[in-house]
Amino acid sequence: MKLSTKDINFFKENGYLIKRGILDEVLMAQARERFWDYTPERFSKHKPSSWVGPIRPEEEEEKTGTEPNESRGFRLHYRTIGSESWMVCLLAKDPVVWSMAEQMLGVGQLNEPKGIRGIYSTLPCGKHLPPQITCHTDAHPFHLGVVGYIDDVAPGGGGFTVWPGSHKRFYYAFTSQYCNEPTEEHSIIREYYNDQQPVDCYGGAGDIVLWHHRLAHTGPPNTTRRIRRAVLYEFTKKDIEQTQLEPPQKDMWRDWSPEFDQV
Repeated sequence: MKLSTKDINFFKENGYLIKRGILDEVLMAQARERFWDYTPERFSKHKPSSWVGPIRPEEEEEKTGTEPNESRGFRLHYRTIGSESWMVCLLAKDPVVWSMAEQMLGVGQLNEPKGIRGIYSTLPCGKHLPPQITCHTDAHPFHLGVVGYIDDVAPGGGGFTVWPGSHKRFYYAFTSQYCNEPTEEHSIIREYYNDQQPVDCYGGAGDIVLWHHRLAHTGPPNTTRRIRRAVLYEFTKKDIEQTQLEPPQKDMWRDWSPEFDQV
């Protein structure tokens, strides 16, 4: 499966693209089952009422240098599972996902993935009042992000949420292309987009969301009865060590594939 000219134009204009039914069903089922290895004992996979957040104080786990997993509030981030080879095959090295990433960034130009972020989940908020959402941009250097749903995500279910077109302004609101060095303009732009209506990228199991590294986004509250379960990865090119410190380019797509840049 290749991205069409329409797909590429949509991504360049909006900073994200949803593709349906991409991920392997067998590996998704394995991930859904393994997810329960990292849930509080009171959670029962056959009892949805037990999934409602927030995480209780005695159940919290804080990310440290030796323990990357994290559980707090309405979030469960099961990161250690991301280093297992089958998880890499589920998302980063899925043949279709990898092919799309190479089409966008260049064949033979991607760093080989050693792992993915793991399973990121958002618990139902139940009767708790959902907080107002705000946008952010990620701090670590990368080119192309991908979010994959391993379970169905309904509207309002905590799906990856984006502010279309924001990448074109935030790209120039940093002193470098990929590092986290925001200019004074960054906070002004952020305030602007916080007043704009975002897009809820809900979908079914197997759907993916490709997104630009400077796109404003957030993980919103989950107002449904299901746990939002997703896998995440960020693609980087082999030359990122050299290009990450360069200033934003007049052509913001310079580092992408010639095919992608010319569309």
